[in-house]
Amino acid sequence: MSDSVASRAAGEAAGTALLVGIGTGSIVLGGRFGGIPQWMLASAWFLAVLVPIFLFIHLSGAHLNPVVTLALALSGRIAWREVPLYLVAQISGAFLGSALVLGAVGDFAHLGATLPAHGDILRAFVGELAFTAALVGAVFLLADRGEGRHRWRVLLPPAVVGLSTYFIGAWSGSSLNPARTLAPAVLSATYSGLWIYLTAVPLGACLVAALWRPRSVDRLDRGSGRTETST
Repeated sequence: MSDSVASRAAGEAAGTALLVGIGTGSIVLGGRFGGIPQWMLASAWFLAVLVPIFLFIHLSGAHLNPVVTLALALSGRIAWREVPLYLVAQISGAFLGSALVLGAVGDFAHLGATLPAHGDILRAFVGELAFTAALVGAVFLLADRGEGRHRWRVLLPPAVVGLSTYFIGAWSGSSLNPARTLAPAVLSATYSGLWIYLTAVPLGACLVAALWRPRSVDRLDRGSGRTETST
């Protein structure tokens, strides 16, 4: 493995571990101390996505999510040969982050596993699909147009995740990310409704990838961390 490939893999693994650690860690801490308001969870998840983006966007693109990588490949924004590396790194990072939460805080709130509330499968499915589509759309906008002069576009994916946590967190746990769901589910042996997140989330990502192709000019100069001089 070349230094460049190894660095990108390390960036994705570290970034996903950080995302899962901050995000699910806030849920587990809340469970340990009797719960926290939904707006605080939403803020924690906003930061859970924003921090690794700032740290790793110029190294690996900071996908941090298997369906984001899949959507970027399906739409022609990255090469398919990059996908296996990213998926392995993301899933490994998610398990590392969840294991660190388990060791540091303990096994509370199913380690932050995503669960459909009261068995409401349809609402959880639709919410996960819709917000995953919004997340991938935000990533595509960032990938195609770059960060912008004031770097404001890097706030778009974290904002979608934060809003998702606020609006559908009580319904579904707000996954939008199979790695984020799998790691705490496996480590806490919590598998109820797991199929929802492994179907609705990829479906939402694939729908956007099928409909939103990059313009030809973007194919020559694209990338999640591209800097540009105009807004």
